[in-house]
Amino acid sequence: MSSTVIVGTQWGDEGKGKITDYYAKNADHIVRFQGGNNAGHTIIIGEEKYQLHLIPSGILRNDKKAVIGNGVVVDPKVLIEEIRGIEERDIDTDNLVLSDRAHLIMPYHRELDGIEEKSKGSYSAGTTRKGIGPCYADKVARFGIRVCDLYNPDIFKDKLSKIVPIKNNILRAYGNNSDFEVDSIFEEYLNYAKILKKYVDDVSVLLNNAFKEGKNVLFEGAQGTHLDIDHGVYPYTTSSNTISSAACNGTGVGPRFIDEIIGIVKAYTSRVGTGPFPTELKGETGDLIREKGGEYGTTTGRPRRCGWLDMVMLRYSVRINSITSLALTKLDVLSGMESIKLCTHYEYDGKRVMHFPADIERLRDYKPIYKSFKGWEETLSDIVDKGYEALPEEIKTYIKYIEEDTGIPVKIISVGPKRSETIIRD
Repeated sequence: MSSTVIVGTQWGDEGKGKITDYYAKNADHIVRFQGGNNAGHTIIIGEEKYQLHLIPSGILRNDKKAVIGNGVVVDPKVLIEEIRGIEERDIDTDNLVLSDRAHLIMPYHRELDGIEEKSKGSYSAGTTRKGIGPCYADKVARFGIRVCDLYNPDIFKDKLSKIVPIKNNILRAYGNNSDFEVDSIFEEYLNYAKILKKYVDDVSVLLNNAFKEGKNVLFEGAQGTHLDIDHGVYPYTTSSNTISSAACNGTGVGPRFIDEIIGIVKAYTSRVGTGPFPTELKGETGDLIREKGGEYGTTTGRPRRCGWLDMVMLRYSVRINSITSLALTKLDVLSGMESIKLCTHYEYDGKRVMHFPADIERLRDYKPIYKSFKGWEETLSDIVDKGYEALPEEIKTYIKYIEEDTGIPVKIISVGPKRSETIIRD
């Protein structure tokens, strides 16, 4: 039995989908433990491209359980559309499991998300406005609707009759005059319940039984460490805990079952949304990386802000996730550059800064200090079959520095978007 958690070490979009898909071949259960349909994974298998938002990457392997944990907030309409979309591509969804404890995104959540985000002004986090934040807010306020509520219609309607008038009053206070109706939401969501019923189960029981049976479980995180609601660049974060420990909270398993934590780090840095970004490249180099790397949001299509790799961020991620190994992705995007940089530390008020601050506003004033590396010209996908030793020496030097700085081995090297474009180091 083995249990592995895969997390992003930056602001998301590090290539977790591909690495999760790669590791899924040896797993029996692949589990999503947080986030909502504000996240997205792109996976390329042969000539086929799959974009998943709620369903775990494991669904692309027919003999695996693909599990949506209680830590995920679920828009049932989106989930059903995603199920139908992949079924149309001859992907079997019989092994999909949805936690009965997962909270549901309601129509008023989506409406509130857009209005509240707009009202925040300069503190806007750049959300996808899909209702994720308001849904998590209701969860914490003990005001939410869970999957299990759909299968007790009397309780479900009673909850709606109390919640909907309050939400309408809030929306009116924002100047929105379109009221939501209890009956229409009730009927809409009961229809969703009929479609989703065959997938609903107690995920905690399912996974703990899997451990007892000696099965392998892979936990798939969404977004990245620096979007974590507690440990990220607050308030420019997502609304859930994205770090490795959330795998336990978001699924109902204990921490003693976790054996390995793989941190996914892109060979450069990117992010969507607002907030400080110390190594951001706003000129020609940043544009080149964006276009060559296809740095546009899987869910929104928004162009991502790009910059050099930030070791202050990475060291922080290693520490709070207890990362045991790193997967370095998108090295191929940097091919052809004369020189490559990474940020070793910051400077502020004449002092050296080695640790990521809690005061994010101060981050705007931090000056990134760079170390330069010689670039490489090789097309990496052409040499992937030859393994690590065939990589250019310049790449090996770059990787060695990352390992020495973090104290963590780089065991996986991705040199392209396809499954086959992956190098595993012993």
